[in-house]
Amino acid sequence: MNTRTLSTQIYQNILSGNADSRFDAISDPQERAFAKKLIFTALRKQTFLKKVIGRYSSKQLPPKLSIEQIALILGATEILYLHTPQYAVVSSYVDIAKKLGNKYAGGFVNAVLRKICQDADTIRQASNVPFFSKNFRRILQPDYTAKQIAAIEKYAALEPPLDLTIKSEPAHWAEILGGKLMPNNSVRLYSAGAVSQLSGYQEGAWWVQDFASSLAVTALGNIKGKNVLDLCAAPGGKTAQLINAGATVTAVDISAPRLQTLKENLARLKFKAKNIICSDAINYLQNNNENFDIIILDAPCSASGTLRRHPEIVHTKTPEDVVQSVKLQQQMLSATASHLKKGGILLYSVCSLSKNEGERQVANFIDANPEFKIVPITSAVLFNSNILPEIITPEGFIRCLPSILGTEGGMDGFFIAVLQKE
Repeated sequence: MNTRTLSTQIYQNILSGNADSRFDAISDPQERAFAKKLIFTALRKQTFLKKVIGRYSSKQLPPKLSIEQIALILGATEILYLHTPQYAVVSSYVDIAKKLGNKYAGGFVNAVLRKICQDADTIRQASNVPFFSKNFRRILQPDYTAKQIAAIEKYAALEPPLDLTIKSEPAHWAEILGGKLMPNNSVRLYSAGAVSQLSGYQEGAWWVQDFASSLAVTALGNIKGKNVLDLCAAPGGKTAQLINAGATVTAVDISAPRLQTLKENLARLKFKAKNIICSDAINYLQNNNENFDIIILDAPCSASGTLRRHPEIVHTKTPEDVVQSVKLQQQMLSATASHLKKGGILLYSVCSLSKNEGERQVANFIDANPEFKIVPITSAVLFNSNILPEIITPEGFIRCLPSILGTEGGMDGFFIAVLQKE
């Protein structure tokens, strides 16, 4: 099966929420790289391309796209943004539509792609190229101004750099890797290639972790010797940070495959956790009597903040997904309360842009659990200086947005709160 056909099927799987084995079916590294470039570009342009296709078609493209409509989006992406020879694109996607679609699919794809070829230069010059779907805007609109949403959309649509958290000597590794040393001592690479081929990978000198995510453990300050429970721990970025900072860590996650990845990451880094447990977080807490100095709950969420690396999220997530996530987060937060020592710290984080999963979730938790108080986070704790003050909210939470540091590659959308049990 050729790469374009596989890409069409992968695209359909991603939009259906089945993204686990994304590119495993493409064995050739160059072909896999092409498929990734094609699919991620198409996902970032899908909202715009649906409008373009709509101009040349009597059919309105529905939210759930058919195979021939996906073939059109991928074909238009190659024509407009990857600059593949037009005859090869049209012929290939007509064949794919005939093979995978209904009997009218080939003619439909042929007609629309030929019109796009004719108007390609004009289409490329469009000044307003939306990334977000209507449903995704509905997630953001209660919490952000139109100006803020426009900035998030602009920078979230760009291909993100690769951030590495360094075990030690970050400036040294920034020089070796040719990367930029960030304010949190991450090293940012703008052209990385295969991660496993980078200097320092085999010897376990660093691990991949977005700038925003790395701030969670940093916000705890000195944790040497602390007994820490890391809930929803896989794939292990925060677990590695905790161990590197001298904490004793019990890592819990519900997913056995993701925990295997955590174990492999820790082994490469030559780190050892006290315990690694495969369990639902609530079940683990209900059946364990141990109390901890610190509990980290990086809670399941709508994942709307990860849209830079997972652009399908803007097409698949709805406000209803946020509602479901909020309910689960409430249950998990409540379960943690009795497992902290007096004076213990609860760090709550989500990779979500929705304040219902972040700021409001924490406010509701404190209302229900008055023995907890907010420990305000400061830029000085995070960066040893008063830089990036815009990520600190008036309450003392961290609220990261893709538009912050946008011209330098941005960051994931992320929320972090530190609470203390009095």
